[in-house]
Amino acid sequence: MALWLKSQRKNRAATDLARYLADPVGFVEERLLGFLWSKQKDIARSVVSHRRTAVKSCHDVGKTALAARIGAWWLSVHKPGDAFLVTSAPTFAQVKALLWREINRVHGQGRLPGRVNQTEWLFGNEIVGFGRSPPDTDPTAFQGIHARYVLVVLDEACGIAKTLWDAADTLIANDDSRILVIGNPDDPATEFHEVCKPGSGWNVIRIAASMSPNFTGEAVPDWLSPLLVGKTWVEEKRRRWGEKSPLYISKVDGEFPEQSEDGLLSFKDLRAAVERSLPAEGDNELGVDVARFGGDATIIYHRMGPVARKVGELRQRDLMQTVALVLRSIAKTGATRVKIDDAGMGGGVTDRLKELKMEGAFDAQVVAVNVGEKATTTEDAAKFMNLRAQLNWGLREIFHAGLIDIADDDDLLAQASSIRYKFTSANRILIESKEDMKKRGLPSPDHWDALVLCFANYSSFDTSYRWVGAEDEIEKLYRKLGFEEHVMMNGGPR
Repeated sequence: MALWLKSQRKNRAATDLARYLADPVGFVEERLLGFLWSKQKDIARSVVSHRRTAVKSCHDVGKTALAARIGAWWLSVHKPGDAFLVTSAPTFAQVKALLWREINRVHGQGRLPGRVNQTEWLFGNEIVGFGRSPPDTDPTAFQGIHARYVLVVLDEACGIAKTLWDAADTLIANDDSRILVIGNPDDPATEFHEVCKPGSGWNVIRIAASMSPNFTGEAVPDWLSPLLVGKTWVEEKRRRWGEKSPLYISKVDGEFPEQSEDGLLSFKDLRAAVERSLPAEGDNELGVDVARFGGDATIIYHRMGPVARKVGELRQRDLMQTVALVLRSIAKTGATRVKIDDAGMGGGVTDRLKELKMEGAFDAQVVAVNVGEKATTTEDAAKFMNLRAQLNWGLREIFHAGLIDIADDDDLLAQASSIRYKFTSANRILIESKEDMKKRGLPSPDHWDALVLCFANYSSFDTSYRWVGAEDEIEKLYRKLGFEEHVMMNGGPR
């Protein structure tokens, strides 16, 4: 009798879930007692009616939380064994900590069938869903998965390589399977950008911050509003990045920025530098871009070999407070050399630091850098309009060579992706001026300038300096990584 009752309850539960087969919105709101706002409903319904759905979205509108609930709906409403869920993201940490963390939460809240661990859903001993982050070059990543109803979810879609897109597409060969891709549209040189183009065959849904309930006034529960992108954050980013910044266009407007042919750095190189992990070994130096009062900031970057991180930031402070911040940064990092933008306000900081050094306050060498001066050699002067162009181009080559490791700092990425260059009539490289950037509605690139100073190498500790593409450090790193054949040129390896 007890076994019969248990069987009846199980059949009744399965029947109850099956009624949501074409209604993921009802599943979330009635079975999970959740709430979906209008754009989330559009996405959920698109998975029912379209085989391929792509969502290009701004920051913080609940796209990953929704994807987890769609995955849970997919496995819950189909007959056990008939359906399969495959999820992927650029890194395993993203798979585990983002999407599958939400799936675990939903599974428990909804008392859904089967059992879930950190990255798998099982019915009995059979795996019916998993999250993976296979190597970009693995064309067999998702082989061996066979089911009538397969749902593929690709999170953070810009970071997923074309080979994995192709592998995922093989899983939805039958008519009843689906693929959902979501992410910030930050890199136009990706497969995500291609599928979001008109005529791609995908149902593309865009979510801009201005479409979210905190902007439109759409009624949502009190607990949801604080979790969604708000007007304060958007205004902060408008001021810090500028509305024309590629990062603003992506993270606020939910659109792919244009890949400018005159952009100093590609989104691909920037993202790779964020995801890269290099040994923090080599020169221990600081780069300081100085501001005083006004909208700009004093920024200090620290470099240990190829690894660079921001260690200081000041706004609306006088020069002596900037000197104090530099001293604290030296003490914190043990830096042996401090390179300061000596033009304008920076000269006062340089002079005071040199005085303090003479008094024995610290041991680090102080190097004044005037980026408005001419390039450092006759050969470089024929190639670059000034030292600023030479140093910027040198760091560009470091990014291209994959020999830099930076943090995921939105301010730095916004500025780095906005820098433009051009060739003059004399065929020399000129970096866009700060004044011209401000005319485009962009802020001063203070984070980027501090990073450039970090990677500017000098032949001595006085004002005689030359860019050598961090030659000594690159030599060491190439040997460590096993690359024996390379050619060092002005501006770095190529």
